[in-house]
Amino acid sequence: MKTIQNEEAPRALPWPARFADRGYTRVRRIGAGVEGVVYRLDEGRVAKVWSGRPPAGFELIRQVYEDIARHALPFATPEIFDAEEHEGVLVTYERELPGVSMRADSAHTDYERELPTRYSDGLLAVLRGLASVPGTDAMRQLTVEGDDRPLWRDHDRFQNALAALVARAAARHGAALAVHVPDFDGGVERTQEALRSLPDAPVSAIHGDLVPPNIHVDAAGRPVAVLDFGFYTTAGDPAFEAAVTAAVWDMYGPHAEEHTAELTRLFAHELGHAPATLAAYQAAYALTTYDLFGPDDSDGHFRWCAEQLRRNAVFSA
Repeated sequence: MKTIQNEEAPRALPWPARFADRGYTRVRRIGAGVEGVVYRLDEGRVAKVWSGRPPAGFELIRQVYEDIARHALPFATPEIFDAEEHEGVLVTYERELPGVSMRADSAHTDYERELPTRYSDGLLAVLRGLASVPGTDAMRQLTVEGDDRPLWRDHDRFQNALAALVARAAARHGAALAVHVPDFDGGVERTQEALRSLPDAPVSAIHGDLVPPNIHVDAAGRPVAVLDFGFYTTAGDPAFEAAVTAAVWDMYGPHAEEHTAELTRLFAHELGHAPATLAAYQAAYALTTYDLFGPDDSDGHFRWCAEQLRRNAVFSA
């Protein structure tokens, strides 16, 4: 849940006392971010005090959490047990997720050239786990960050829905992206055509943002939790999840291009995805997220997306 409807911070209410009134006696603040403030409670639970008004689609993402949590995955996922509004502030009571981040984001630390097996094995375990969760009606109703409508609206195939999203996203600030990407309009058309021509595939839960901080591991490096659904969460082809994960695992390090190529090959081999399918989905991801953090090349993600498109075999064919 990344989207907040306003930027007000949670008001300075005595939250530990509030939680004590609900029977929690070992309350400790453990983090804060754009969404709000998180407190650890008893019994493996945390409380999130949301910033401002409840986010749009809160009940929908809560249903998605339930849809995923009912499956026996080898790692934990978010689950909201209860929610209340106290003096106009939303408070959710959620499962405390175990483990620590797989590693720091590549924007803040350089990754070594060699890709350790513990990371690739961990990514494969997460991809296989999520691919085992069937897509649900609630997942199909979610809106991808930056768009104005549910991804699946008016579509019965994920591939066609994604092609339509590519067209909408390219229309937002495509002129700015075209300055940095040769034959931009042709590449958009080629990507849409490639997406629409992909064969039908199983429809499973898609996280859509499996960067290393969103995967928690134990001391042995095994994935024990996946968190922060919402940015690109939907129902769709498991190959899309694999393609995006290969691309975003190392986005900004000195060996990012090599890591993306290595993981793409690995996922194609181990999970049975066609390389051309993964390339089409990687182009679609770049075309639908390029302007979410900034509409021009002053933003690092914008520059990263432009670079992805310049070397993508489907977009630049």
